Amino acid sequence: MRRFNLRVLVFLSLGHLTVDIYQGALPAILPFLKENLNLTYTKAGSILIMANFTSCLLQPLFGFLSDKREQAFLLPLGTFAAGVGYALISVPSHFLPVLMLVCASGLGVASYHPEGYKLAGFFTGQRPATGMSIFSVGGNLGFALGPTIAIWVISHLGFTSLSVVMLPALLFTAAIIAGRGSVAVPPGAALAGWGAGVAAKKGVYTSLALTIGVVMMRSWIQMGVAAYIPFYFIEELKSDPVYAANLVTVFLLGGAAGTLVGAPVADKWGHRFVLRASMLLTTLVFPLIFFAEGRLLFVLLFVLGALLISSFSVTVVMGQKLLPRNLGIASGLMVGFSIGAGGIGVTLLGMVADWFGAYTALKSIAVLPLAGFVLSMILTYPPDREGTA
Repeated sequence: MRRFNLRVLVFLSLGHLTVDIYQGALPAILPFLKENLNLTYTKAGSILIMANFTSCLLQPLFGFLSDKREQAFLLPLGTFAAGVGYALISVPSHFLPVLMLVCASGLGVASYHPEGYKLAGFFTGQRPATGMSIFSVGGNLGFALGPTIAIWVISHLGFTSLSVVMLPALLFTAAIIAGRGSVAVPPGAALAGWGAGVAAKKGVYTSLALTIGVVMMRSWIQMGVAAYIPFYFIEELKSDPVYAANLVTVFLLGGAAGTLVGAPVADKWGHRFVLRASMLLTTLVFPLIFFAEGRLLFVLLFVLGALLISSFSVTVVMGQKLLPRNLGIASGLMVGFSIGAGGIGVTLLGMVADWFGAYTALKSIAVLPLAGFVLSMILTYPPDREGTA
């Protein structure tokens, strides 16, 4: 019988934090890459497209490999590639080598997530959303800390010193290699998951597609805000880059808090309930950030992040329950493919910014939470008791 194991979940969450530092930091350095390489907004957005393709859209492939057999080596290898690939981005003076390094870092991110989520799922016991939130919050914190770490290094040491940020990846790579035995799953246990013997229910793939659609909207909002707040404040308002990075960090820290709060609510009141509430409340709060200044803007961005990302671990659990025999693929679809496909929208925002400016691109995000809410309202979630394992 699977049991809740906080120690293992926290350890895996630290790896999740480390990997997502590099994924979260990329949007924050785009203005510097744009200036150094003389890029258009569209080309800068294409860097994010490549990052999303490798780090997110390819996750189901790694999930497929993970479902075939345990791929323990993906955890240290993924962490190492994610950190080193990102840390060397400041070295090349041409666009193509930068894209290659972004790909290397993205593949590292993609390889860590499905294996990590599948392994974490085994240790969540009878509190799947709560347990998964502990693993997920590491990634949320990584996304939040990434921009601040990157901007701090650039501001104090210069853009060419970005390579020092590979240190967390090197440390955790050593730690996971040294402690791999303590987080190993007994042979055959991971493949059983929580869905052994459960047959697919009618309409499961429609429900899966709608859930993916909502996650895509959520991702588009999250990445759009993270990418275009720096562009708007640094390039149009000529604000301090540190101030813009702090706004993004507060937004993403709100997401980390929302992940921890939303999970126990979902275990008690149902996964679909939290998903719908998240989209509805985000629809109502998002327009307010355009009327706020100073401390109020920080507060609203924190609240917005908390509401938006409160369903993060919930949707992973939903995906794993919809595909109980393929936990790796389910995790890859919910965390990787859905987020990556939604992130492609950032490139569309780049086209809007090229024509109308970063502020208009940022405002155009407002329609997305409403679209996500509509999708969540027509979603039928098959399990008979949503909040139970």
